[in-house]
Order: sequence, then C-alpha cells, then structure tokens
Amino acid sequence: MAGFIDGIDREQVTLFPDRLEDWIGEDHLVRVVDLFVDELDLSALGFERCVPARTGRPGYHPAVLLKLFIYGYLNRIPSSRRLEREAGRNVELMWLTSRLVPDHKTIADFRRDNGAAIRKTCAQFVELCRRIGVLRGDCVAIDGSKFKAVNNRDKNFTKNKIASRLAHLEADVSRYVDDMARIDRQEEGEARADKVAHLARRYGRIRQEIARLKAMEQALVEAPDGQISLTDPDARAMATSARHSGMVGYNVQTAVDTETHLIVAHDVTNQGFDRDQLSPMAAAAKEALQRDDLHAIADKGYFSGSQILACHQAGITTTVPRPETSGNRGKGMYVKADFAYDPARDAYLCPAGEELTYRYTREEDGLRVGRYWTNECQSCPVRHRCTSGKERRITRWDHEHLVDAMRERLGGEADPMTLRRCTVEHPFGTLKAWMGHTHFLTRRLKNVGTEMALNVLAYNIKRVVALIGIRGLMRAIAA
Repeated sequence: MAGFIDGIDREQVTLFPDRLEDWIGEDHLVRVVDLFVDELDLSALGFERCVPARTGRPGYHPAVLLKLFIYGYLNRIPSSRRLEREAGRNVELMWLTSRLVPDHKTIADFRRDNGAAIRKTCAQFVELCRRIGVLRGDCVAIDGSKFKAVNNRDKNFTKNKIASRLAHLEADVSRYVDDMARIDRQEEGEARADKVAHLARRYGRIRQEIARLKAMEQALVEAPDGQISLTDPDARAMATSARHSGMVGYNVQTAVDTETHLIVAHDVTNQGFDRDQLSPMAAAAKEALQRDDLHAIADKGYFSGSQILACHQAGITTTVPRPETSGNRGKGMYVKADFAYDPARDAYLCPAGEELTYRYTREEDGLRVGRYWTNECQSCPVRHRCTSGKERRITRWDHEHLVDAMRERLGGEADPMTLRRCTVEHPFGTLKAWMGHTHFLTRRLKNVGTEMALNVLAYNIKRVVALIGIRGLMRAIAA
C-alpha cells in the first residue's frame, strides 16, 4: 500500500537466531527470575519432588514451575491455563523453562501443593533485600484491604439474608395461591388448565427453594461466625469503604517499609476488621527485618489496647489514632482529650478547672481501667457542654501512657498519618491493578494465601529493580 509502512511478505523466508539466548537481553527481567530461583535451596524451603522418583514417568523439576509462576505474576498471567499457552508461544518463557510446556493441571497442582514453600520463597526475597542493605527499615506502615473471592454474593448466606429471602418467597407463595384460586373461579377449559399447571410448577420451585433456605438456616446455627459460603467455604462477606456496599472475599494485611515501599510482611485473613491484626503484623515485620526495635504506623481501625500493649512488650512502638466513639465533639461538647491528666496527682483536670480524682479500678473487655470523677459537676456553669448525668466520669487504662505518647507523636511536626497513607496505599493500588478486578482465582484460605504470596513476591522484585536496577539486583543475588 503506497504511502504506508510496508510489512514483510508472509512468504518471505526468515533466518531467526539459532539460540534462544540471543533473544534475551543481558538486562532483561526474566534473567532475574532465572537467577533468583537457581540460587534457592528448594528442598530446604519445602518444595515437593526436588529429588526425582526412582520409578514412573519423570516429572518437572520444581524450579521450572516456580520460574513459570513468578514470571506469570510479574506479567499479569496468573492463570494456569494461560501460563500453559504462553509457555508454548512466548520466547521469554521458552528461554526461562528451556522450552518445556507443562500442562495446566500440572501448573495448578504445583501452586496448590507447595503453598507453604512459595510463602517461604517470598520471605526469602525480603531477607535478600535486608541482607544487601536495600531494606533497612526502622518504620513500617500497616494496612488492610479487601480482595474479592471467587464466591458470588448470592452464594453467601447469613441469618438476616436468609430471613429476607424467605419473607419474599413466602409472599410469592401467597400470591401464586391467590392467582390459582382466581383462575379456578373465573376461567374454564384448556386455557384454565394451562395457567393453573404453570402456576403450580412455579409454586413447586418456590417451595423447593424455601426448603433449601430453611436447611441452610439450620446449618448456620453450627457456623462459628454465622456465615456460609457455598463456592469458597472460607470466603466471608465484608464491608468496604464505599457506603452501603460490600463483597465476599478476604482481608489482605501488609506491613510496608516507609523508606523503600517494599512489603516486608503480609497475611490473608477472612476477618472483616483490622482490630486484631496490629500486633501479629508488627511482630512479623520486626522478625523479617531482624531489628531490636521497630516503629509501626496504622490507621484508627487498628486501635486496640491489648494489641498496643502486646506491641510495646515486644519492643515495637506503635502510632495509631484513637477513634472517637461518641458524637460529642460534633455537638460542641467536651471529649476526653479536653481533660488533662496529671500523673503526679493521679487526677484529671477538667476544662472548668475542677479536679477529677481516682475512685476505683475494674476490668472492662479484658483491660484494667480506673474511674475518675468529681462531685462538683452539678454546680458547674458549663455542665451542659460536658455531661447530661450527675457527674462526668473519665476512664483511664492501666497503660494509658502508651496512648498519651501516641497522641504526642500524632501532634508533632512530622505527620505519621500522611506518611502511612503515602506508603501503604501505593502497594495495594499496584497489586490490585496487576490482579485485575481485585479478585483471587483460587479458593480456600491457604490457596488464596499462596496466590497473595506470589503477587507480593512479584511486586517486591519490580520494586527492587526500580531501586537498584536489574544488573544491581543480579549482582546482589549472585553475591
């Protein structure tokens, strides 16, 4: 075609390079994958079939399949069927696997059967980053994000959802019974028989659905958390940040180094809240970084006295905003932060200048808290801004000094919450963009955890390449 760039004639004989090596540049990312896996002790990590069987058909070495998966997650090809196709047509994969093309079942079985070893491989890369000095991290940001499971919302049942569906179905039953009675009175002949038969079939299907839901309702009694998911039994309905919305999925937790944005620790849980995850994630990050001390930053969803205390006892400093559980500030009333604590006198000073003295201590939700109040509230001129009761009572936890120290850090020149947001939101955005539609492909918690480990490993590899380059990373791996 005149005036356009012409392609090569399809009948033209082309001499491709004789070696696959000639297709892969010296600074190609696929060389990082090849070298990293070759340097691993797969047997020590727990990969199965590292030693060939003495009888039977030979299998694939686990290094080949691990390379295949790491390449797939680096290039947004997580599906075993797609990896099978790519292995037969992708020159990079031909080079990486020496032109081996495992079938999709073999690929999928490898991910399922080697979950623990794959998670250790992810941790091994974090250790590599720490050892070569890329990851020094004395501060991590912790956050969680919801990822969709294979399970559809219609295949997830709770007590309220079943009650709502049963109410609608019972209404349909009444309507069909009324319609059959009306047709029986008003119509005759063949048309009447056809309509009645049609309604009877609909009525029968609804009765079957009602029976199924009632059986599900009975099974819910034995469910520990009041939920049943049919497609993925471990997936749970979870609220999301969008108003009046939710999904059936998993809660992914990450601890991200604030300096390099590398994910130093991660976990997958089917709890829809973050309150119990602060201490486990901070401890996992501290262990991965092999530090004697650590500063962990999280949002107010992680605030828990017992978790903060556990971190303190483990040598971890936490900075977590305390959520306001009452609406008094919005009403222009005083909140607890307006009462100054005097540790020398063990008393609170209220905004009106009165001293709230210690009265007694009791246990609440597993924590020992003290009660403070004064008898001068009834004659106080600003009482209407403080309390509607006889007196304003303040509670103080035995380890409230940890919360006071957190408040001072939050009010300092450095803004920990801005640092947290700029650190931990970036990896989640990248991971969800890679995964596409933010959903997992596998089912059950242990398999989802394996899938997440491969995503995190791929993210960390790309992040380190951005920091020190491909050649720098390869030199570090080979050192």
